[in-house]
Amino acid sequence: MTSGAPKGENCVVDMDSKAGDLFSAEDAHPTGTGGAGVLSKLGLPKGFSASMAKDWIDKRRASIRPWASFVDQRKFSKPRNFGELCQRVVKNVETYNSNYTFIFLGLILYCIISSPMLLIALAVYVGAFYIIHLKSLESKLVVLGKELTVPHQMSLAGAISLPVFWLAGAGAAVFWVLGATLFVIGTHAAFRELEGNDMDELFMEPV
Repeated sequence: MTSGAPKGENCVVDMDSKAGDLFSAEDAHPTGTGGAGVLSKLGLPKGFSASMAKDWIDKRRASIRPWASFVDQRKFSKPRNFGELCQRVVKNVETYNSNYTFIFLGLILYCIISSPMLLIALAVYVGAFYIIHLKSLESKLVVLGKELTVPHQMSLAGAISLPVFWLAGAGAAVFWVLGATLFVIGTHAAFRELEGNDMDELFMEPV
């Protein structure tokens, strides 16, 4: 006897298609305008995509100065005066910008990995947003007479996961990352001697 219920295989395919809508190029929302998926609605630059993020990372990696030179202890010394200190900071931040960026990202990753509660809080936030988004694809989510847009959905997911972030000490983690980044970058930029080209540029600047 043939049943009208969908087969198990078809159900799996259907759920996969809904999950794919989260980052798909087509907007599956009934009120959508046929634009990009969620990534295009997160307040990011128009046309933002995973490929753009990869291109940004590749450009950063291409402009990284050799790490062996970056940490070469023979090229560190105490600035002779405050003027030289300022010159070093400005030039080194410009020269090692990509290196400093990866140090910042590394500190963020270390902070997340070293805090199980923070990992749980992030998982709760992502899970809450994903579930809310799937519900919005099935039917409009209306609160107080207003339809929930993607930013509203993100805010709602944040409100749901806020207690977990509070228990995880997310605020302290943010200040730790910022403080550690400023200390590491500031110390390196201040004590790392300038490259020969940078020294030549300084001497050639008009007085």
